[in-house]
Amino acid sequence: MSNLKNKVAYITGGSKGIGYGIAKTLLDEGMRVAITSRDFIKAKEAAASLGADNKNVLAIESDVRSMESEAKAIQQVMDHFGQLDVVVANAGVGHFAPIDTLLAEDWKETIDINLTGVFHTVKAAIEPLKKSEGYLVTIASLAGTNFFETASAYNASKFGLVGFTQAVMLDLRKYGIKVTTIMPGSVATHFAGHTPSEADAWKIQPEDIGELVKDILQMNPRTLPSKIEVRPLHPGKG
Repeated sequence: MSNLKNKVAYITGGSKGIGYGIAKTLLDEGMRVAITSRDFIKAKEAAASLGADNKNVLAIESDVRSMESEAKAIQQVMDHFGQLDVVVANAGVGHFAPIDTLLAEDWKETIDINLTGVFHTVKAAIEPLKKSEGYLVTIASLAGTNFFETASAYNASKFGLVGFTQAVMLDLRKYGIKVTTIMPGSVATHFAGHTPSEADAWKIQPEDIGELVKDILQMNPRTLPSKIEVRPLHPGKG
């Protein structure tokens, strides 16, 4: 994919944060992009902010917890753009509490979105990606290898996502589909109820992840960066 112009990307959770940053970067490279949110209004607002009346942006309402919802979303992409070249499974949530106070419903939502949701996205997109010999990117976390207090649900979901993605990479490379998981450290987003501010200047910015995605898409196809860790240079500054 040395030339990204007119390629089509599908990005879950693309209305804000990392997903939005990736969408903006790929659009700037001439790609066409579909972004999803569970809230269609938020998806529409994000699409509008990426370029008013931009025919290269498609807003979709989808909930990754539903296989049917993701299948419909992928079909919308195919109906609208006629192809699918890149899938970025980015949608995620974080619930943090010690195991003795962690709510069962928070555990379930974390696993359903961060892990099972990616399974749904991947399953829905496999056949179009086979046709395009495309690229699948999952957004995991350094929490997929580094466990910490209050994060049993989040760690479980991201450890699982890293393992899932690496196994999927082995399953799909024989079809010419490239698979990478990106594992960011601290990113300046609205994740887990946080509001980004100037105090987050030391963190990775969403557009930095966008640049990383662009770079791996343009890498020589003989080389596959299957797992990438990325972290702030100076943690906790500011």
